[in-house]
Amino acid sequence: MIISIIGSGNTATVLGRIFKEKNHTINEIAGRNKIEVIKLAEELNANACIELKELNKNSDVYIIAVKDNAVAEASAQLKLDEKVVAHTAGSISINILKNTAKNYGVLYSLQSLRKEISYLPGIPFLIDANNGFTNDILFRLAASVATSVTNADDETRLQYHVSAVIVSNFTNHLFALAKNYCDKTKTDFNLLLPLIDETVNRLHYYEPSAMQTGPAIRNDETTMQKHLQLLNDFPQLKNIYELMSESIAELKR
Repeated sequence: MIISIIGSGNTATVLGRIFKEKNHTINEIAGRNKIEVIKLAEELNANACIELKELNKNSDVYIIAVKDNAVAEASAQLKLDEKVVAHTAGSISINILKNTAKNYGVLYSLQSLRKEISYLPGIPFLIDANNGFTNDILFRLAASVATSVTNADDETRLQYHVSAVIVSNFTNHLFALAKNYCDKTKTDFNLLLPLIDETVNRLHYYEPSAMQTGPAIRNDETTMQKHLQLLNDFPQLKNIYELMSESIAELKR
């Protein structure tokens, strides 16, 4: 397919690379950040467009890959008539595009996308569309690059988005807190990497609750109190430790 991408950040960059790798044509990169737009356009062998009103109409699909709070502004500047347009946001309604084109939808990648990462990750896609024609186009586009494609309406997509925040953003924050604790206590965070890998790997084979270990699941108050004493100088981490321990014990009941 011939694709135009509005945006030049993480999602726009990674999706552009993945589509190009699968032999789709990236026709144009559009956005307000002139330097980044030109840079990405050059990487993907595409045209660069700084003014959305000058976006050409030669593409099959137009993908709005901007920050969630910028989707409304970007879509309001586009008039794509009979073309297919889709945004990539998990938390934004499909209907934000109803005045942008006759055929509109959502192409949400259920993956954390970072343009500085050298490899291309596997991506499940959640799609939605206002008609069968658009759904077919988006499904075929997603299926050409995805590990899986699932239809999901606004509510379902938002539910996945909440879950994604918990398993990715929140988990990564715990890693960051642990790394900070290790740095401050002069212990080696890298020694924890095999444990992190094993914990995540088990999710492919077992229910998370069945694999829960640690003092909270054993109701080992003695060990937990020792841990909390060590965390007295790390009040944020101490509060999270207490909250998570309570949650673990509660889920067991």
